[in-house]
Amino acid sequence: MSLDGSIDHWGINPGDAIDAELAAIESSLDTLLTRDPAYWRTSQKKTALERIERLQAKQAALKLRILAAAGDIAEETGAKDVSGWMLTELLVDKKTGRAEVKLAAGIARYELVAAGMAEGVISQEKARVISKALDQVATDPVATTEDLVLAEKLMVESATELTAKKLTTAAKHILTTIDPERFEAAEAKALQREEEAALRRTFFTSRANGDGTVDIHARVSNAVAMRLRTMLDSLAQPRKLSAENRGRKTPYDRLLGQAFARVIETYDVDQLPRHGGHATTVFVTLSVEDLRNDLGTAALGFDGDQITAAEARRMACNADLIPVVLGSDSEILDFGRTIRLAHPVQHRALRLRDKCCQAEDCDAPAAWTEAHHLKPWSAGGRTDMANMVLLCPSDHRRIHDPGYAHERLPDGRIRFTRRV
Repeated sequence: MSLDGSIDHWGINPGDAIDAELAAIESSLDTLLTRDPAYWRTSQKKTALERIERLQAKQAALKLRILAAAGDIAEETGAKDVSGWMLTELLVDKKTGRAEVKLAAGIARYELVAAGMAEGVISQEKARVISKALDQVATDPVATTEDLVLAEKLMVESATELTAKKLTTAAKHILTTIDPERFEAAEAKALQREEEAALRRTFFTSRANGDGTVDIHARVSNAVAMRLRTMLDSLAQPRKLSAENRGRKTPYDRLLGQAFARVIETYDVDQLPRHGGHATTVFVTLSVEDLRNDLGTAALGFDGDQITAAEARRMACNADLIPVVLGSDSEILDFGRTIRLAHPVQHRALRLRDKCCQAEDCDAPAAWTEAHHLKPWSAGGRTDMANMVLLCPSDHRRIHDPGYAHERLPDGRIRFTRRV
């Protein structure tokens, strides 16, 4: 049989048939693209999305079948493989093209996966997950051919019920699902190796941007990342809801960043290693005048990094900071005592008394708040119940912001006004 359109021993030219079928697909798509979905009924949109999802899987199945049989294209063009031709003629990145060629070869080995794609029930991404998992089963020294067949059947069935992400998780335990007694110990060892490798690959780096921010880049294990994300979500969600209630649109990644800052600021320093018999402490150095004024800067630590005096006062309400107050000749006048920090018992009492954030326009629950000194500690304010109120992190930052003035209302709430 010839595919070049010149000789046809069966009376049908397959080249013409393929061209006609592709032309019909293109024509149908062109027609659909002339229709504006804004005027479609909701049921039509839902049906269209469902059918297009299946059509995409079928289109991917067809493309992978062609790629699996496209070795002659490489031979004809002199490319290493068909991905080289795809780069030159179709402008498909080499990495993407090679991944598709590799997937095409993998799908060709697994009939049920290929059939699922052809039926439109398995997407290309799910097929990639399944073929990768089956390749690992095939190379497992304990797994048998029967295990491989059963694993393919189970994963194809799961693909119709799970997203690609959840399917990836299920794929990690497919052998244990097949035979727990045989594979549970092996999976535990594999997981241990993975965790040990994750520990070796863990790192943390930071780079100052020169604009008051620092970029942080880190790699941690899945377990650590999950715990951190859970913590940040729990802190960010209330702020998101509060912002939405106030009509503000705040990017969620910014809320997560603010939540991360709060985790650092409120970390229990008693849990840190002790050096020379003393808990790890951050020193903030500033003059008496700057400490009392709304303006001025402070040195954070002993490396000269600068923060505003207002930020230093805000941090002093929560963190284990030792303010080193300097006189006019830079002599040390006083080392602040951690007695300025509200005792946990006081925190509980404040939560019972105030119930929520004491800002006039905020109702953040007490569990999300911080203790604030009404008369600043820097001005001689005492750490007692009468001199403290609860403020959410956002309003706590605002009360230390020189751009805002504030007053305490008769009912105890705090009203903010922006300075002109």
